[in-house]
Amino acid sequence: MLDPAAHAKRANPTDSPKARSALTSKKPDVVVTRKLPEAVEVRMMELFRARLNIDDHRFGQAELVEAVKTADVLVPTVTDRIGADVLRQARPKLKLIANFGTGVNHIDLKVAEELGITVTNTPGVLTEDTADLTMALILAAPRRITEGERLLRAGKWEGWGPTLLLGHRIAGQRLGIIGMGRIGQAVARRARGFGLSVHYHNRHRVPEATEQELDAAYWEDLDQMLAHMDIISVNCPLTDETRHMLSAPRLARLQRHAVIVNTARGEIIDENALCDLLEKGQIGGAGLDVFAEAPHINPRLLKLDNIVLTPHMGSATYAGRIAMGEKVIINIKSFVDGNAAPDRVIAGVTN
Repeated sequence: MLDPAAHAKRANPTDSPKARSALTSKKPDVVVTRKLPEAVEVRMMELFRARLNIDDHRFGQAELVEAVKTADVLVPTVTDRIGADVLRQARPKLKLIANFGTGVNHIDLKVAEELGITVTNTPGVLTEDTADLTMALILAAPRRITEGERLLRAGKWEGWGPTLLLGHRIAGQRLGIIGMGRIGQAVARRARGFGLSVHYHNRHRVPEATEQELDAAYWEDLDQMLAHMDIISVNCPLTDETRHMLSAPRLARLQRHAVIVNTARGEIIDENALCDLLEKGQIGGAGLDVFAEAPHINPRLLKLDNIVLTPHMGSATYAGRIAMGEKVIINIKSFVDGNAAPDRVIAGVTN
């Protein structure tokens, strides 16, 4: 993780008057790696010399390298791997990576910093949308909703039965939230409306006023919390510390009826260990919107009935994606105009 204080003190070549004047003297060359909402693309074309991805194909390594060699500003998404091998081929022309998304674990921030490339993201605008989908999975997995839908679509439903697809009541259950940032808190607010008891584990305890508002109980020890919860919701960022945070030994602490929901990053959970527990019926179920090697999905997950799978659609609302684009544009415009980009990523973790 980068040291915010050290980063703030370190000189950034793109902040020099010479670098600024080079950008402000003309419209910057902006390369966008994926197709964005039409309103966002139109505005980018008005403000910048934007090169758009009309057919929405995923950039390969060669295209990413070409982009960092020719752009003043790169606008990538989570599907792009902007690693050291790509960044070290960037020309001095590249001054800004304006990420379309909140998570920046796909960008090598340390190398970007070494090269004097500013990185921005789009925090805050996806909180409600992601919390909505998290809550949908929290409801769908225990109540076996997708199992019921598959039964209907397969033409196998023979009518109501007193023991058909019995699930678990939500009200009165204990929800353990891992990561009590913006999204975690939004999930907690929704959960209270469904009668769930809210518990949480976080790197730092939230203010007492927030705990009182959410009626949330803090667990300093994650292992202890996992052993006592009915539902686990993963809402923390992916960092070196959180990668495989939910390892096989930790997942084994879950109760037999427990359900785990992940709308954060797939790599936080050891997927094969999760599959082992689901296949053996040692936990109740799961709801996953993210996967360790997306878009490749672990084939073991696809064979399970006691799981709800969605294709990384936590932020997939019209309003959310347009708001992301607007943040990207503001970050680029502010930077080009010689001002500090409002969503500059200083450390390797953003909530």
